Amino acid sequence: MADTTASASARSEEVRARRLQWRMLIGFAAGLIAGLAVHYGAADAGWVDAVTAYVTGPIGQIFLRLLFMLVIPLLVSALIVGVAEMGEMRALKSVGVRTLVYTVCVSAVAVAISLLLVNLLQPGAGVDPALARTLIAQGADGAKAITSQAGEAKTGMDALVAIIPSNFIGAMSQNDVLAVMFFALFFGIGLMIVQTPQTATLKSAIEGVFEVAMTLIGIVIQLAPVAIFCFMFNLAAEFGWDLMVRLSAYVGVVLLALGLQMFVVFPIVLRLLARKSPLAFFRETQEAFVMAFATSSSNATLPTALRVAHDGLRLPDRVARFVLTLGATANQNGTAMFEGVTVIFLAQFFGVDLTMQQQVMVMLVCILGGIGTAGVPAGSLPVIALILASIGVPPEGIGLVLGVDRFLDMCRTTLNVVGDLVAATVVSAGVGDAEGAEPAA
Repeated sequence: MADTTASASARSEEVRARRLQWRMLIGFAAGLIAGLAVHYGAADAGWVDAVTAYVTGPIGQIFLRLLFMLVIPLLVSALIVGVAEMGEMRALKSVGVRTLVYTVCVSAVAVAISLLLVNLLQPGAGVDPALARTLIAQGADGAKAITSQAGEAKTGMDALVAIIPSNFIGAMSQNDVLAVMFFALFFGIGLMIVQTPQTATLKSAIEGVFEVAMTLIGIVIQLAPVAIFCFMFNLAAEFGWDLMVRLSAYVGVVLLALGLQMFVVFPIVLRLLARKSPLAFFRETQEAFVMAFATSSSNATLPTALRVAHDGLRLPDRVARFVLTLGATANQNGTAMFEGVTVIFLAQFFGVDLTMQQQVMVMLVCILGGIGTAGVPAGSLPVIALILASIGVPPEGIGLVLGVDRFLDMCRTTLNVVGDLVAATVVSAGVGDAEGAEPAA
């Protein structure tokens, strides 16, 4: 009887998830069509600015703020419980090492693909100088804000030391995700080592925080179709297709690089390392990548990715929670690829010839940048400004690509989230093999 009830509940959850996916897709398509219609039919109408400023803009921001409000409690509780459920240091070491090796290797492949394409196709050599001056002037204010933010960012040893928070509450209030994750990882290890009735009660309480956060986020996610409509409406109403066409060479190289990683590298990795059908994987994870595309945030998509890993991919919770919470900040293939293409594109545009050694250094910095970049919209732009300054390219040149960054941010975030789920699938399969269990089907 219990099995029948559980099966019925699982089917009901699957039906609800499928309905939400369709509603999100409908919201996406409707927002895009409505936005394009406004851009080409009533771009100068006063009511358009009023709608985006007082209706669609605030609705989208409220949705994101609700998610961000709950993400830190979710991330902390998921990582603490995920580490504690490893049971022993040997299991944590196994999962941690697999995750680290996978992240570095796949990120290296991603950036190598990006640099190869941008050097072969040379998108920066064909930009019209007059158009470039116009775009840079239009993006001057945004570029100034980004470069000043890049100047405040910690680098080198300071950045490494800053990962360890002096005040956990302060790190949460400043949204310092790496520092928060370090505390959660450290606390989870302590919870795993100390096996007493009191720590068992504490672990149960933290699991309760995770369950409450997931439930509340599940309620917020029901607003996703409306929020996605608003995001797409604002994007299409403001830019249409014009800017995409004017920077088509740059946009095309970025999309080609992301596409090769998504539809060539990931399927090979899934088939060889996880013995998982790529078609089945993409079918089971579609809700996560629709959410990633709409929100442009790995952190905001984390709750959906966790649910997809549990309900769709059927991955072990202890592995999925560990890999996905770390991956939301550390395993960002799309961000690393975008940074590599953008840096070389701007170097080409400004006539800065980079040696192979410099390009290799750019590749290494992009890999590290992908690990340390905040999983929020436009989180990679300050990192790009830092890299540009280090190789002699004017950081203000980032204004050239600001107009298309929102769309490219949506695309690279989708790759980031899919990459996290691929990583969780591969690591789960490896752990299952090591423990004598069957890998995920």
